[in-house]
Amino acid sequence: MSKVFTITEGLENMGALRTGGQGSVYKGRRFGPIITAVKLLPTPVHMENTEDKNFRSFQNEVEKLKKVNEEPNPNVVKILNSGITESGSFPFIEMEYIDGPDLEELLKEPHERIFTVKEVIKVADHLANALAHCHKVTVKHGDIKSNNVKFNIHTGNYVLLDFGLAAMSDEQRRTSIRHAGAIEFMAPEQSEGQMLFETDVYSYGVILYELLAGQVPFPLTDNGQKSRNEVLVGHLELAVPDILELRQRNIPESWSEAKKTHEMQVPGWLLTVIERCLEKLPQNRYADGIKLQESIVKNSIADAGNTGTAVRIADAPDTSLLQMENDRLQTLLRNYQDTAGGKADSGIVVISKPVFFVLIMGVVLMAAFLSYFLLFRNTDQKVRRSQPDRVVVPDTSGKSERKGYSWDREKERDTTDADTTGRAYYEGEARPVQLKPVPQPKPDTTAMDLDTTVHF
Repeated sequence: MSKVFTITEGLENMGALRTGGQGSVYKGRRFGPIITAVKLLPTPVHMENTEDKNFRSFQNEVEKLKKVNEEPNPNVVKILNSGITESGSFPFIEMEYIDGPDLEELLKEPHERIFTVKEVIKVADHLANALAHCHKVTVKHGDIKSNNVKFNIHTGNYVLLDFGLAAMSDEQRRTSIRHAGAIEFMAPEQSEGQMLFETDVYSYGVILYELLAGQVPFPLTDNGQKSRNEVLVGHLELAVPDILELRQRNIPESWSEAKKTHEMQVPGWLLTVIERCLEKLPQNRYADGIKLQESIVKNSIADAGNTGTAVRIADAPDTSLLQMENDRLQTLLRNYQDTAGGKADSGIVVISKPVFFVLIMGVVLMAAFLSYFLLFRNTDQKVRRSQPDRVVVPDTSGKSERKGYSWDREKERDTTDADTTGRAYYEGEARPVQLKPVPQPKPDTTAMDLDTTVHF
């Protein structure tokens, strides 16, 4: 590609990437391997000061665009720089270069004419995130179309590009759209020069419609004015063609019958989102990208592997499978809580089956041991009754004729009374007990006398 002019100092022009009514996009290079995309606006600036109306409008719009990158977003291209070219005095916006094909290229050969349902939902999520990010900082894109959304081959993200129309003044925007705008993606109010948040929402719906059906709702047959007017009338007055009929007509023949059947099962919530985005009146659409993203997040199916279940429900098109499953789980949770609350109020103690089994076995074992001791213990043991011994008081009357010490008489009596005593014991009689006096030794007075003598 030829290098027509120098962009600015330090930024090398590597040739045009795309040209159009809203300007041209060139590939640039800064300081070695850093590659960027440079958007040139078609209206030249004669003086770089506030007295020039075009320059003043360009500066105002660029200040708005700077808000987009205050918080990074993976689905919005980074705006790196802006200025006026050295040759031609054209305003330019320097952006991050995204390496990968855009949606328009992905719908052409050798690719299929339509996207799979899973991939359409991914695009819907990424692009809604990009719109919500821009609308939060009050930036309206105004030129959302399939070749302004690129697939980043390094990150796997779909990225919204080309904020050139957002950098134009209202007058420049109306002139550009009327003569060379992508009219297939334009909202009805854009024909009158209006650009609202709902305008971006309408173009978002056209992109999703194209990915599912294989074509836009009102295609442009040629570049003549008559064809453009027909497309404009279609956006203003005609009903949107049935998307499932077009998808059935454009479904690839190379797909298996099972895949064809699966890919025709488009979620009802996705069709409803597209239908609302393509409303003729702006007030009937989503108010902005923020509301659109909320709807996508609420209704999207996280697991695309639910084959055969994500079908369009004619009787309830607004009900998604995810919402139905969530309602079912909420009902189960409430039933469980009610059951648990009823058990707590009735005072019933709930124990697990293993614990109950152990308690039953313990009771059985205790009953068995108790029965054994009660039935098999020895009841024939005799208990011998003990009798208290009788105390016999010794005879102190002095009538005994024998003289001498008591222990001498005891020895003589032991032999004669042995039989009597033993017999009396076994007959239950008590054996008499006698108290024996203990003889006391006489004190030795001789030792005392000797001791006394020694002392004297």
